[in-house]
Amino acid sequence: MEECKMSIGALSEDVLNRLSKMLDNSTCGWRQLANAVSEQPKFHCSEREVTSCSLQVMSATGSPGRTLLAWLADRDCSLDFLLLCLRKMNHQEAVHYLTTTAALIQITMQPQSQQATVGEKVILTCRASGPPGLCYQWFRLNEEILDETGSTPELVLCPVAPVHEGHYICRVSCGVNFVFSDWARVRVVHSAGNSSSLSPGSVSGGLLITHQPQSKAASEGDTLFLECYAEANPPAQYEWYHNMVPVKQHKTRSLKIPCVTTEHRGQYRCKVFNLYCEAWSDTATVTIGPSSITDASWEEVDRGFGSQTVHRPTFTPGIHPLQQLVKPPPPAKNFYATDKVALLIGNMNYVYHTQLSAPIADVHEMTNLLRQMDFKVVSLLDLNWQEMHSAVTEFLLLLDKGVYGLLYFAGHGYENYGNSFMVPIDAPASYTSEHCLCVQNILTRMQEKETGLNVFLLDMCRKRNPNDDVIVQPGLLKVTANIVFGYATCVDAEAYEVKKEDVSNGIFISFLKRRVCEDEKVTVMLDRVAEDMGRCEITRGRQALELRSNLSERRSLTDRIQMSDCSASHSARNLQWAVAHDLPKSLCLQFDCGVKVQLGFAAEFSNIMVIYTRILEKPEEIVSCSAQLTDFPEEVDVDLKKSNQETLLEAGSLCLIKENFPSPEVPSLYTRIRGLQRLRRELTFTTCLHYTYSNMDDVIQESQLVTVGKPLVSKLNLHEPRPPRACSPSASFSLDSFDVPECSSVTSVGSASNTWSYYAQTDPRSTPDCRTSSINANVPEETDCPEVFDAPQSLVASKSLPHSQVTDSNYKFSDMYNFYSH
Repeated sequence: MEECKMSIGALSEDVLNRLSKMLDNSTCGWRQLANAVSEQPKFHCSEREVTSCSLQVMSATGSPGRTLLAWLADRDCSLDFLLLCLRKMNHQEAVHYLTTTAALIQITMQPQSQQATVGEKVILTCRASGPPGLCYQWFRLNEEILDETGSTPELVLCPVAPVHEGHYICRVSCGVNFVFSDWARVRVVHSAGNSSSLSPGSVSGGLLITHQPQSKAASEGDTLFLECYAEANPPAQYEWYHNMVPVKQHKTRSLKIPCVTTEHRGQYRCKVFNLYCEAWSDTATVTIGPSSITDASWEEVDRGFGSQTVHRPTFTPGIHPLQQLVKPPPPAKNFYATDKVALLIGNMNYVYHTQLSAPIADVHEMTNLLRQMDFKVVSLLDLNWQEMHSAVTEFLLLLDKGVYGLLYFAGHGYENYGNSFMVPIDAPASYTSEHCLCVQNILTRMQEKETGLNVFLLDMCRKRNPNDDVIVQPGLLKVTANIVFGYATCVDAEAYEVKKEDVSNGIFISFLKRRVCEDEKVTVMLDRVAEDMGRCEITRGRQALELRSNLSERRSLTDRIQMSDCSASHSARNLQWAVAHDLPKSLCLQFDCGVKVQLGFAAEFSNIMVIYTRILEKPEEIVSCSAQLTDFPEEVDVDLKKSNQETLLEAGSLCLIKENFPSPEVPSLYTRIRGLQRLRRELTFTTCLHYTYSNMDDVIQESQLVTVGKPLVSKLNLHEPRPPRACSPSASFSLDSFDVPECSSVTSVGSASNTWSYYAQTDPRSTPDCRTSSINANVPEETDCPEVFDAPQSLVASKSLPHSQVTDSNYKFSDMYNFYSH
């Protein structure tokens, strides 16, 4: 059938989304389709792609089937081949849907805006592919054009007159099914010379650009949509450029890139031309961040006591396209930060209370999003009372005048008498404020630093704690007009988690991630998040974001970092932050039998590290060998059942992917180490080599003891109490204690070795004489190179979670449950 020769990429979003829902099952779904299309090598899915597809369950709108279809579209898979594979799978529902009328009406030629002189001839053309009997109907605004060409693919206006000026659109239908074309504008001038006086837009001779491409912020996995409209006679042609390199196969006024990745970030321009002249559009800057979470079954988990968007102008069914509005560009920014620092804490594995599932995914997503905006981020999971207190103290040391400070907490919490309390994992069954951390107390300590912006994002319940009758009196707050509280839910209300299989995400973050990178005032951004949550049927009446703020200036999380000079305070912050993110260097172990083993290290969070072992060399007479790690210190948490695994998922790591490791094609064994903040001495473990010779059946073992110092946050000794802080507002740490001259470049931690009295256990070998993957905490690297203390670089999420548009129909109230543990 001719219409099936089209590419999958030509199918509409609605068709792809509906098809993906049919494929999101385990019996006859996307995995079976991936195997079927692998018959052709160019459609073969790598391990990374299959893993990324399977992890779409982490996203509320993440669809494994949709992600697979996007990859097939990128590789020019035809609809004919897709139908062939679906028939082999015996997926009758999908085959029937794709061979019906609704799926096959595709507009292949869009009408183009034109400019003509009175008396000339204008032809607007719209062509579509689909089943026999397609009908065309042209409209001028909302009025049908009833002349003889108004119901044909080509609308002829001859001779053109001022009455013909306006917007035109074509409807293509077959029975009850129909699609609309893009709008085309006809502009009529009295003489060709008048074209240069038309506005707005860029004018070049008889060609006028009426709609410029707009800068966009998108998430990995989104569909990028840029548009450039021009009026010209003859009709204009279009050619898109990415970083001044032509974008192949994009020769229309609309640039559509499905399932974007970080390689698509940069500057886009469109060259518009015809036989007589050409013009260039304005530059549109596209930034790509991690994806968001929006679709799954919803499960309510009480976190209290006792327990991208890419804005693209699509046509909504049933709504006339004229009703869609163009969003004005954001105003110019006038504010900046002297630095940006964030502390992210996610508590999941509570000792005496309901365990949570969402914080690991929430903290990971927020970490990557904030690093995209140049925040120095410390991300920690599962902290007890002492560790939370110490982490907050270290966070405060990173603050200074004009610095933007952000604290995000996901876990159990409560609110009494207007004060919010974060619950550590070791809080007793009947905890009170004595066992928790008061957020308002942290705010008073942040104000002592004269910070430029104080943001608290609290993803926890706010129910009252009946066991706590103490009214905590935080320190007196200053009138600084720079405080923002974003609560995941209202007072005396609970928070929810989105749960599917073994991964979860908090409702608050699933909506926040789509907006947090927007170049808007923080309060405006959070207001939009609240509106998004309010439009979702499942959260209405159950969870609503509450915003409290006295922010008077238009400060945004995307504000640039600007320093008046190279200050010692900035160097000291870089130094302190780098100390907590220094990974051990890659090691090579030579065994007596001639086998060489590599040990590599990657940071999943600031207190979670993955070690991988690889066989680099082995003698020919050895037929098999493997290097396994054992005998870890008792302070750290290593799941023996998940250690020395062949894949990261089997090792328990949901946030790292193999392809981001050096030489990912080399087989490796992975071991995940949690709770590094509890490490009291150097990390020491045993590397056991098991090998077999070709002429022997017995397995021989050799072992070596390995010491790698104190990696990541373990150098800060968060398990140790901090000295009591002074009551004076000037009690912040003294920069004089750092041997850092003004405008100097810090190159060694040794210059500050006397400053951190509680770093006595620090291994001098772990001095960060190079920038390792501390900036890229979720992108593993071998730690042999770069410079340490430059300004932090943007981080790209190591795992992209493509998502589609939210639909409330996917959620059922019967899927929601309450959990209370007293």
